[in-house]
Amino acid sequence: MDRLPSPPGRFFRGIAGLLSLACMHAPGSAYSQDANGFHSDSTPALAALARFTAPDVPVVGPGELPSDPPNWTVSPSLSQAALPGNGPAQHPMLYIGEGCNTMFVVRDGRILWTYSTGKGWEFDDIWMLGNGNILFSRMSYAEEVTPQKRVVWHLDAPKGTEIHTVQPIGLDRVLLVENGLPPKLMIVDVKTGQAEVEHALPAPSLTDRGTVHGQFRRMRITANGTYLAPFLEMNRVVEYDKDFTEIWSYAIRSPWAAVRLRNGNTLITDEKDELTREVNPKGETVWEFRLSELPPGIVFHGSQSCARLANGNTILCSRGDSGKGCQLVEITHGKKVVWAMYDWKDFGPATAIQVLDDPGIPENPGDLQR
Repeated sequence: MDRLPSPPGRFFRGIAGLLSLACMHAPGSAYSQDANGFHSDSTPALAALARFTAPDVPVVGPGELPSDPPNWTVSPSLSQAALPGNGPAQHPMLYIGEGCNTMFVVRDGRILWTYSTGKGWEFDDIWMLGNGNILFSRMSYAEEVTPQKRVVWHLDAPKGTEIHTVQPIGLDRVLLVENGLPPKLMIVDVKTGQAEVEHALPAPSLTDRGTVHGQFRRMRITANGTYLAPFLEMNRVVEYDKDFTEIWSYAIRSPWAAVRLRNGNTLITDEKDELTREVNPKGETVWEFRLSELPPGIVFHGSQSCARLANGNTILCSRGDSGKGCQLVEITHGKKVVWAMYDWKDFGPATAIQVLDDPGIPENPGDLQR
């Protein structure tokens, strides 16, 4: 499909996006108030799972392409039976991994649905929306596909750029970042193809890094309409207001992902230092988990994205070093591991998951802490 048209002079300051956020949090939107602020008690993504097993879902969609063959081996020293939790049955989930270009929808440990996007680089970000559609980034493009495997929106990354981050804002708008010279944050209306927001972001020069590939993996718009940007190569997380004025920052090495939590703190995954850290608005560490704290028997190599569940537990995702380690771990606030998943027979690496029974409306920014 062709790249969406880009009208001249598209450089708005987020007004339309902020108005849509205000509408999403209006009375009657199924919100309840807890100690940490607004959140929804509903789980629309879980309710949408019936769409993935309906009679009109094809085994292979018209746009599906065979993915790279597996290049991992199962470790003889690891077994799911010896690990805490219930393996793939622990949570209903949407699952992707860099290095395996097939996405999985899972319930009760059973793969309900897959969608394969062909060979090459790479899944990084994904959402199941409240209507069951799946929005994802594939480095060279961003796309939304229905459970019936019909593409309803597609945006190609221009030559020399990459798209690793996407986030729904309502059902009609998508936030994304084009890694490039310079990288750009955009909010696109998926129905009209118009960019309502476009703003250049800082980045190290190519003479320092040599490529645009490592600029960004995640960016989020918060429930308050601010932009939270983890600069993977510039070693800091920055929050901007709607006019892209810096209002908060935190220095940390290689922040792959940053999530604004309902309590106002920020949860950050530091890929190189193999830690996940929660910091408050003053920049003070209030919780941290290092992979070196995992108990013996749980092998887990590196971590990329993280998700904070409504029950306070944190899930870490790993590419798993091609079968040598677990793909997912879930940790309580007290640092007890309640789930470690090791399944290289049915699944590939884990870069990101969405837990489908975690309460919240996915397209409402801030509802899901991921």
